[in-house]
Amino acid sequence: MTLNEWFEKGMSPDTYIESMEKHKKNLLHIYDNFTPPDDEKFSQETKAKMLRVIVLTEDWCGDAMLNVPILLRLAEQTDMNVRMLLRDQNLELMDAYLTNGKSRSIPIFIFIDENGNEAAQWGPRAEKIQQFTDSSKSELPAKDDKDYEEKFKEMLLFMTKAFRDNTDFWDEVYESLKQTITKI
Repeated sequence: MTLNEWFEKGMSPDTYIESMEKHKKNLLHIYDNFTPPDDEKFSQETKAKMLRVIVLTEDWCGDAMLNVPILLRLAEQTDMNVRMLLRDQNLELMDAYLTNGKSRSIPIFIFIDENGNEAAQWGPRAEKIQQFTDSSKSELPAKDDKDYEEKFKEMLLFMTKAFRDNTDFWDEVYESLKQTITKI
């Protein structure tokens, strides 16, 4: 399938959000409370590129919970159409966008031009969010440790709360997306 066909196959952000069960409330909290900086030059330059975005995501993903609402606000600011595809139902596309050539990490944002050509890709995390994630994971016991599962669940709760409430993270995601789009 072409990227245009994948885009057409995708669901609207509203349809995706309505279908959510796990992170809907947190995603909407970020969406409702994040306002992109007023940057008319960036907005106009991005509008002129006539970009669209394919988002590979899943409701259970904390990174998607953080990144998707920031992308949606940026897309509103710059008139980009966004379509959502569930990773696990679209592995053919997902496997073309593996992180480090091996991981099905999400979200992945595929920016396409008006002809359906890939202009850029982004994901699954902004660099500073990756550093936070790596630091959090480094404190976990070994996977064969009896406390690993409990500590892993605690870490996910901590990270989810940080993603939901730390507005500096929201700004980092926005700036990372902006840098990617500016290079197109």
